[in-house]
Amino acid sequence: MRWMIAVALVGLVACSKQSSDKPQEPAGEAAAPAAAKKLVIGFSQVGAESAWRTAETKSIRGEAEKRGIDLKFADAQGKQAQQIQALTSFIAQKVDAIVLAPVVETGWEAVLQQAKEANIPVILVDRGIKVSDDSLYTTLIASDFVEEGRMAGEWLAKKVNGKANIYELQGTTGAAPAIDRKKGFEEILQKYPDMKIIKSQSADFTRAKGKEVMEAFIKSDGKNIQAVYAHNDDMALGAIQALEEAGMNPGKDVTLISVDGVKGAFEAMVAGKLNATVECNPLMGPLVFDTINKVRGGEKVPKFIQNKDQLFEQTNAAQVIGTREY
Repeated sequence: MRWMIAVALVGLVACSKQSSDKPQEPAGEAAAPAAAKKLVIGFSQVGAESAWRTAETKSIRGEAEKRGIDLKFADAQGKQAQQIQALTSFIAQKVDAIVLAPVVETGWEAVLQQAKEANIPVILVDRGIKVSDDSLYTTLIASDFVEEGRMAGEWLAKKVNGKANIYELQGTTGAAPAIDRKKGFEEILQKYPDMKIIKSQSADFTRAKGKEVMEAFIKSDGKNIQAVYAHNDDMALGAIQALEEAGMNPGKDVTLISVDGVKGAFEAMVAGKLNATVECNPLMGPLVFDTINKVRGGEKVPKFIQNKDQLFEQTNAAQVIGTREY
């Protein structure tokens, strides 16, 4: 009997060895690796006050869709309270990151502290903020608004030979681009004593308000207006309407320069009604999500990631208008 048991054991060992050496068959769908978790990003947008803003939203939403990202989008309609409410909701939903285009510079500390405590990185886009602790946000992806103001000022100085009565259409009060574009422009004016801002008023970055404020300027000062500096194209386009309705020739009687570089500005330059625009590129989608991926991968990113800008004028507008994506 003992020899029969021994043979049986040897057979079992051999079968076991044979089985372990044999390649394993796929275990079927149940054993397939689990699908990667879908990235969830919260995006709080200022609103849709201009063509530039709409283009930025389209770029970020389109890139999120292309990458299979679940983008939670919230339009604040120009109200900071709605943005804070949206951020609070994103934090409660435990999103993987937050993208914030802040309507104004201040008033963010409390909600950003909540995001920090929840280990949710916050990426600022196109506008900066003022906080006592810079660690409350990860990075700012934006243009250099001060430099945009300088570019506008230098161009205008050359165009009018250093002498002009300037009427300024400011962006939303307290917004970083409004503050910085004014600052950069005024830096240049210090070099030209015969270039003076006669009147300056906020028109909230909108075409309707730009027209309304320009109408008030025309009513009070009429033919004294020699140049207009608008903090964005939409306000400049509104100003052009007001000037034309008053019987003036924008682009000829009045020199106009603005900022953003939207397609409507190029159309106005081709028509001879707007003299120049400083580009502020809104197509940030790819850069935003590339940056989020780096942060989530543990890579350190700069505190400020700059978009490069350039200036366009009537002489080259027709050549590039067909290439504009916004």
